[in-house]
Amino acid sequence: MKARLDAIDWKILRELQADGRMTNVELASRVGISAPPCLRRVRALEEAGVIQGYRALIDEKTLGFDVTLFAFISLSSQSEAEILAFEARVKNWPLVRESWMQSGEIDFILKCVAPDLKTCQNFVIEQLTATPNVGQVRTSLTLRQVKNEPVVV
Repeated sequence: MKARLDAIDWKILRELQADGRMTNVELASRVGISAPPCLRRVRALEEAGVIQGYRALIDEKTLGFDVTLFAFISLSSQSEAEILAFEARVKNWPLVRESWMQSGEIDFILKCVAPDLKTCQNFVIEQLTATPNVGQVRTSLTLRQVKNEPVVV
């Protein structure tokens, strides 16, 4: 069931996505309500699962992760057990930052971030292609990111 949000809830979500570290008093001021009901609304949004958590957005390149690679994975079998086994492996690969199950020719798209090309090559050859039930792996190195806006509203 989709969450039923009013205009104030939407304002709260927009403000928290722009700055998740602001105080409740500042948030309340920005959305035009007092602090106690603002806090109740934020807690309700958290309890409903609309707000799943809070994180710091980090520029991976400043930490030495200079290579971003997308891997397009086709499995040999799409049985539920094989899909779940592959998903479990993906969750244990530190280079994989995002994984999306797809419909169509490609079963999964993996966004991988690594310090260098050699690390990416080793990952693709030694782990991805060696994984049971992986039928085909195609990769694409990124040149630059054009847009990164991890906000919903």
